[in-house]
Amino acid sequence: MAVPWSIGAGGVTVTVRLTPKGGRDAIDGIETLADGTCVLKARVRAAPFEGAANEALVRLIAKAGGVPPNRVEIASGAASRLKRLTLAGDGARIVAALEKSVAAR
Repeated sequence: MAVPWSIGAGGVTVTVRLTPKGGRDAIDGIETLADGTCVLKARVRAAPFEGAANEALVRLIAKAGGVPPNRVEIASGAASRLKRLTLAGDGARIVAALEKSVAAR
C-alpha cells in the first residue's frame, strides 16, 4: 500500500488533504486520489479563516507525528485543501508515530 509520507534529510514530508469545518480534529486514514496521489485525510473543526484551519492542522499532525508543533511547517498548499507538510526530527520515529496514528483510527 502506498503511503502519503516520505523520509528526507532532517525529517518527514507528508501530503495531506484537509477538510476544514469537519466537526472534529481527526485523522481519517489514507486515500489515493483520482490522479494517483496518496494523501493523509485530516479534518479540523476550525474554519479556513485567517489561518485557523492551518494552525489546527499543524497541531493535529504534530501530535500524530510525536513532535512539537513548532517542528511542523506547511511547505506548500497553505491556501489549498491539498498541503505538503514537513516534520523536523528523526524520520523513522516520526513515520512510526504516524503509522500508529493511522492504524488507531
